Amino acid sequence: MNIDRIDKEILRIIQQDAALTTAEIAEQVGLTTTPCWRRIQRMQDSGIIIKKVTLLQPEKLNLMLTVFVNVKVATHDSSWLKKFAEHTQAFEEVIEFHRLSGEFDYMLKVLVCDMQGYDHFYKRFISGIELREVTSSFAMEKIKNQTAIPLNHL
Repeated sequence: MNIDRIDKEILRIIQQDAALTTAEIAEQVGLTTTPCWRRIQRMQDSGIIIKKVTLLQPEKLNLMLTVFVNVKVATHDSSWLKKFAEHTQAFEEVIEFHRLSGEFDYMLKVLVCDMQGYDHFYKRFISGIELREVTSSFAMEKIKNQTAIPLNHL
């Protein structure tokens, strides 16, 4: 799908505030409501826009500790990988889960209240699944955190 300048601006706007009405978005990009709505619908239908969510402030909900968990696994067959993916996705504390190249096979981003909360998560996470190595790094400061994806390449 071709993304023109107006589509790009619509995407930039809704990444900042998905609660805006179509009329408000249309006004900001210089369209009337109906053509703006059609553009948004087209981008939803094509899978560019996949969902609209509300972002929460973790610290306001007592989720004070961000942990990056690097995992090395001993097995790489498809049935084990499926089991591992299901096991990992079952934990609400895991907010990101990536397969990597390089030294580690997987990286998880985990949000918990405190060290005790992480210890509780860790014990549940390692039980019932064979892992070769698990290494945790604790975020000390959040320097940049955004949900908007870059659009400057379009």
